Amino acid sequence: MLDKKALRAEIREKKRAMTEAQIEKTSSLLGEQLRAHPAYQEAKSIFGYLSYNQEVRTMPMLEQAQKDGKRVAVPKVIDDKMIFIWLDDLSRVALGYCDIPEPIDDGPEAVDETALVMMPGLAFDPEGHRCGYGGGFYDRYLEAHPHHPTIAMCYGFQLYEQLEVDAHDIPVDYVLSQEVTG
Repeated sequence: MLDKKALRAEIREKKRAMTEAQIEKTSSLLGEQLRAHPAYQEAKSIFGYLSYNQEVRTMPMLEQAQKDGKRVAVPKVIDDKMIFIWLDDLSRVALGYCDIPEPIDDGPEAVDETALVMMPGLAFDPEGHRCGYGGGFYDRYLEAHPHHPTIAMCYGFQLYEQLEVDAHDIPVDYVLSQEVTG
């Protein structure tokens, strides 16, 4: 089993090898999986994230969620704390913490303890364990808001048989993966 540092390096290398067309196609297929998932269908709100680098493209998923009548919020880091901001206008974003896109506005803070939270990450396993980027923002948020259903979407190569986990790591409820083709 790879340690987290080696795992992060391996995944980054595989993500960098993907073409933009592969990222778009695989993300589109993951979006279809998400939309068909019962947790998505039951959610009134989606707490998504704005992808960067070679992450699964979430903007089309967030646009679709709005078309499906769901309210969308995305994270913003303020003073080392991550909060979700309602983002009714998906164009009101700019580069923020660590050059990750986030809302321009500092509010209104999203409140819906039943919102489906889309989880980013570098690697996942079938048990829902995840290797994030090392900031711990999502683990701290979910520790404070424990009732959210959570879902992660990843490329096939990001799904491992088993991941090394720390005591503070909170597993994801559902992991959707899609093999990269083309």
